[in-house]
Amino acid sequence: MNVLGIESSCDETAAAVVEDGRRVRSSVVWSQVALHAPYRGVVPEIASRNHLRSIVPVVDEALAKAGTDLSGIDGIAVTIGPGLIGSLLVGVQFAKALALGRGLPVVGVNHLEAHVMAAFLVPDRDPPRFPFVALAVSGGHTSLYLLSRPGEVALLGRTLDDAAGEAMDKAAAQLGLPYPGGVAIDRVSEGRDRAAVKFPRSMIKDPTLDMSFSGLKTAMRHHLLKRPEALGADEVGDISASFQEAVVDVLVHKTIAAARANAVRDVVIAGGVAANRRLRARMASAAEAAGLVLHPVPISLCTDNAAMIAGLGHRYLFGELSSAPLPRGLEMDPFVRHVADGW
Repeated sequence: MNVLGIESSCDETAAAVVEDGRRVRSSVVWSQVALHAPYRGVVPEIASRNHLRSIVPVVDEALAKAGTDLSGIDGIAVTIGPGLIGSLLVGVQFAKALALGRGLPVVGVNHLEAHVMAAFLVPDRDPPRFPFVALAVSGGHTSLYLLSRPGEVALLGRTLDDAAGEAMDKAAAQLGLPYPGGVAIDRVSEGRDRAAVKFPRSMIKDPTLDMSFSGLKTAMRHHLLKRPEALGADEVGDISASFQEAVVDVLVHKTIAAARANAVRDVVIAGGVAANRRLRARMASAAEAAGLVLHPVPISLCTDNAAMIAGLGHRYLFGELSSAPLPRGLEMDPFVRHVADGW
């Protein structure tokens, strides 16, 4: 069964074709980074207008790369949140219209659930074993979940203020690094002194699994105010590496603690920040030391993409979740069904 996935939750228009919920036949992402770079962040109005311009050619390209057309598609999956409302509307209305016109089933799926379940889109690797703990970490989200079985999700902890990726983006802006800041910090931190600046590890000793990163941004600001002179490239690298290490320390500590508290064997890390090289390396070492099996989502599927939407959509359309009840409020819409409990 081939599912066409559509993703437009933020600033990337994406479409993909996934076969039987595991094999990615195509994945196309049209990025708006260049459009938003002058503003050092995503401008919702610009994002939604450019989704309108790009969604048709992106879907056409995904179908072509999969070697098929709409006659070879069995169902459609689309992101219904969380995300920017204007951006989401473009993808949802396009998917509903396409499904209605072609007589195809369509399902709306949760963006965060899809990020986590992208760990199953690796046919040549053993998938995570339920129950497992998942860290979903990006520019908009930093949360820990327990997935007891497909479709059953429990929130264990989350950031109480800024997402880890947002903190990195803001830190990069203070250092004069280009947008997107998280990617720039990862790059300039390579080989630098990760102990050059003693940044705080907020809530790392807190008994809950919640996190906080706003104080870390403030600490960066205060550190730079003490250094009015221009920073050299080496110093920028050392400060970036120290800041990144503070973020990674908290994420690794809380994730391993969540796995131990829930007596699980498998751990998934997903989302845009899960592509960070230092986080992947530190999490791998910590998981091995704790006797856990780490399942990092492939880097190509960490940032927003539609393959993860199609993969999860297959479960709701044709898999074990196809008979799950509709949540209250969606019964009146015959074109979209989704189970959102726990998210």
